[in-house]
Amino acid sequence: MAVFTHLLRVRYSDCDAQKVVFNGKYAEFIDVAATEFTRHIWGNYNDVLAMGVDSQVVNLNISWKASSSFDDVLAISVKPGHIGNTSYTLEFVISNFSTQELVATAEVVYVMVSATEFTKMPIPENLRHRLEQGAPGVVVDHAGAT
Repeated sequence: MAVFTHLLRVRYSDCDAQKVVFNGKYAEFIDVAATEFTRHIWGNYNDVLAMGVDSQVVNLNISWKASSSFDDVLAISVKPGHIGNTSYTLEFVISNFSTQELVATAEVVYVMVSATEFTKMPIPENLRHRLEQGAPGVVVDHAGAT
């Protein structure tokens, strides 16, 4: 399946004393890519909230394979994984855009909740359908790399 890809440039402030991206920053990178993915498939976040729904992260797993450094461009690919009744999973592959070296993989589980009471609720059918379709071939280039 072709995937959605978010291109992100590593900033100096993302790096630690070892001059590589600090491990905690990858969660931020993943969150940005997930936001851009859902913006593409569901529209503006505020419009989703206006529908009375929101998503909350309940599990985040990251496996690192290599390091990234200042000014690297990371290609963060996003595709839907398991879609349940009230939860869904997004799968991420983070690679160096220039070298194609695998940097990390991640999986995030989200639970759909009421936007006002934050109680678990079924994924609305229109959102489920768009999630199942994903966003194959879409590239959002915040790095200015293409």
